[in-house]
Amino acid sequence: MDWIFSSASVCQAWGAELARRIQVPAVIYLEGDLGVGKTTLAQGMLRALGVTQSIKSPTYTLLESYDTHSGLAHHLDLYRLNDPEELEFIGIRDYLASPALWLIEWPEKGEGHLPPPDLQLNLDIHADAAHRLSAKAGNPRAAAWLQGLPDSAGRQT
Repeated sequence: MDWIFSSASVCQAWGAELARRIQVPAVIYLEGDLGVGKTTLAQGMLRALGVTQSIKSPTYTLLESYDTHSGLAHHLDLYRLNDPEELEFIGIRDYLASPALWLIEWPEKGEGHLPPPDLQLNLDIHADAAHRLSAKAGNPRAAAWLQGLPDSAGRQT
């Protein structure tokens, strides 16, 4: 399934609608090149789950955690990770021991140390400069989250 986003606010609205459907625990991989909207999508999701504080990209900290209406949420940005073993230094095993929503940017950099995704969301720039999101569910539960996401949040293709 693909959606086209004409603006950052449309991307955030789509993320908010998805967040309302998710059942924790959940692991979502956010994939795509720099600047395609991965953090923007995560911000929309986290806002919909009740996060009121500033939501910034965890590019330098690697991990930001938030209390949400659905429980704990972890937002990882692994862009600066040189080796997946570095996840051990932030205590990834301790974090993984508790049920949470995981939003993971650049998941390929943590290969072998991350749980498999329930949902893979890949963002890229579409031909007309809009952003395209492609979604791939890893299980039937995640596939149900995607069903019927409204066109009002983005044009489904």
